[in-house]
Amino acid sequence: MPNVHDTERKLQREVTQRVESGLPGVEVLAVELSGSEHFTVFVDHPQGVDHQLCQRVTDVLRDYLREYSIDVSSPGVERPVRTASHFRNAVGRRVALRTAERRVRGEVLEADERAVKVGVDGDALDIPYEAIVRGNLIDEG
Repeated sequence: MPNVHDTERKLQREVTQRVESGLPGVEVLAVELSGSEHFTVFVDHPQGVDHQLCQRVTDVLRDYLREYSIDVSSPGVERPVRTASHFRNAVGRRVALRTAERRVRGEVLEADERAVKVGVDGDALDIPYEAIVRGNLIDEG
């Protein structure tokens, strides 16, 4: 039986491909399982995310409704960060990251193609993207 993280990664790949090819301009930031039969899709769009866009995303994912209940959401101020691009855009910002082994809160110092470097209590930690289970910006406002 696959673990939650593996299922989430599989859903992330499938949902991203389906949504981004079916709705040009929509970016899937993250897919998060919140139970064995429920997931949330965080999306963004250059013109913003409104109820109509969330409904269109749900329509594209209609086949999944046989197995899951689905929420579609805007990223909010504590937007998900998972990819190299997300972390490059977050250099200088604080993030909360969770891997299978640890939880880390710190400032994004660098982001290359394989890992993010996070400053934590005077140390710099390299965390490979593939190890990140959850990652979000920290609202400093």
